Amino acid sequence: MKFAQIFAVMLKELRQMRRDRMTLGMMVGIPTLQLMLFGFAINPDVRNLPTAIADMADTAGSRALAQDMLATGIVRQVAPARTPQDLQALLNRGKIKIGIVIPQDFERRRLDGREAVQVIVDGSDTSVQATARQLAAMPLDGGSGLRAASISVLPLYNPERRAAVNIVPSLIGVILTMTMVMFTAMAIVRERERGNLELLITTPVSSAEVMMGKVLPYIGVGLIQTTVVLALGMTVFSVPVRGSLLDVYGAAMLLIVANLTLGLLVSTKAQTQFQAMQMAFFLFLPSILLSGFMFPFDGMPVAAQWIAEILPLTHFVRLIRGVMLRGADLYTLWPDVLALMAFTAVMMTLAISRFRKRLD
Repeated sequence: MKFAQIFAVMLKELRQMRRDRMTLGMMVGIPTLQLMLFGFAINPDVRNLPTAIADMADTAGSRALAQDMLATGIVRQVAPARTPQDLQALLNRGKIKIGIVIPQDFERRRLDGREAVQVIVDGSDTSVQATARQLAAMPLDGGSGLRAASISVLPLYNPERRAAVNIVPSLIGVILTMTMVMFTAMAIVRERERGNLELLITTPVSSAEVMMGKVLPYIGVGLIQTTVVLALGMTVFSVPVRGSLLDVYGAAMLLIVANLTLGLLVSTKAQTQFQAMQMAFFLFLPSILLSGFMFPFDGMPVAAQWIAEILPLTHFVRLIRGVMLRGADLYTLWPDVLALMAFTAVMMTLAISRFRKRLD
């Protein structure tokens, strides 16, 4: 082995890397993105959980206790409520994560040392359950100097706190995001590398028709993946499906199409299949970290939450947990449905506008 020859090959590779701006960008961009996400956006301490308080006692003590609970920073009142039924409806629609019930005989219950306050928790997110128990353990007396109110926690939808119930529904979205974006990100690039794009140039097929033809086959692939994960989750992990299966597949279809259009946009930018895979991974990383799948969404800074709202997986996690665990329907969860439809429309428009039937 000759060092000079090895050195020559090494110089060639370095020059090739220098010409590949996409790879150079990923070398710096991926570690920078990871550091920013884990350093600033990811926070396991859940704060400012959306909450509604049904204060049926409406006394000075009950109002003071409610203010004490809000002052902890753990909960944040976002909606009015008068009865436990109001809280149940808000939880079902995903408007709140915690509902606080203060009964009419609150003062007598507190004096007797009985359970005086009930905290109803959206148990579809296990991190919320843990935070609610932390709130219930605090010595809150409403500033009266009397015995602290006894607070009980009622976890709905996942009372056993099984991690699989929380993870498996969202895992459908993670798998679809990873595969659908990557499949279509390489679709146009593969046509260019293999020379098949020349055949498309000689045909009267429009850009929109090419894009639609690339998307449609993968919709079936995505639905098969959804069925596999759903079947294994129900049989192996006993994950319930409290809502309609039609709504489950409807939510999956929305995510599949959104990810396919995103992958098509990536394929119009990448020059090689390797670049397409790099860009797909670059997009997948913030999706899995900011969507609420791995880390609590409410613990993130506001800026990170704004970024997360752009990502399709964020809205799918809300939809699938709402349908499978809370028994909600897509009509009730319409804001997230609308967000996925808008994302699909924007990505498809950009992909079609960027695509050109040419070799360069």
